Amino acid sequence: MKLSVVIPVYNERAFIEEVLLRVQANEIDKEILVIDDCSTDGTRPLLEEWNQAQAAGAHEAKVQGGAKTLPLDGIRFLFQDRNRGKGAALRRGFAEAAGEILLVQDADLEYDPQEYGILLRPILDGRADVVYGSRFLGGPQRVHYFWHYVGNKFLTLLSDVLTNLKLTDMETCYKVFRREVMAGIRLKSDRFGFEPEVTAKIAKGNWRIYEVPISYSGRTYAEGKKITWKDGVKTLWCIFRYNLLW
Repeated sequence: MKLSVVIPVYNERAFIEEVLLRVQANEIDKEILVIDDCSTDGTRPLLEEWNQAQAAGAHEAKVQGGAKTLPLDGIRFLFQDRNRGKGAALRRGFAEAAGEILLVQDADLEYDPQEYGILLRPILDGRADVVYGSRFLGGPQRVHYFWHYVGNKFLTLLSDVLTNLKLTDMETCYKVFRREVMAGIRLKSDRFGFEPEVTAKIAKGNWRIYEVPISYSGRTYAEGKKITWKDGVKTLWCIFRYNLLW
């Protein structure tokens, strides 16, 4: 079963090269879809340069000041016409993907692509239609931001109450879906509401959901972390909206 790795990107110039190197280093048969959400920090020109090189027949690009080589084969670059948000970027990526399995990968260094095998195993074994990688099931992780932890646990608990699921990490980036799962879901959220929305709609579809432990290397705000308390409030609204109203 072919894997499509869907990577929404917004202002990740400092990390995008290393992320793609790590994703390509995983030898699982895959395609990689990189969706730039109108970045303003130099990410977009870099991706456009690689896209043009690929169109001209190049199979690799020098990165990290020429110290490493990034294979371009299997990567597709998509560009949003304006900043639309993570949810909108993921919708486009899912629509363009050719694989039977869809995996969401953030464009930072918080999640480890070497763990794809752990995430895919329940689907490949025929036990699951959806897999969430949980940061709270005992995997190694960088320690910081107590209130982020509390916020994540609260939002997951509220989501569980309304979906009747027993997830430990609704907000995790690492979500994997069989293609038919996403084909039956109409996503609406453009931004970080994707997480509670997709969870609510999967629960309503009675799909088989697994959680597996993953490692987590969370960023600080100085390192580029974007989530704030305002996103938590919006997520709270989305949990009620997609479970009770739509």
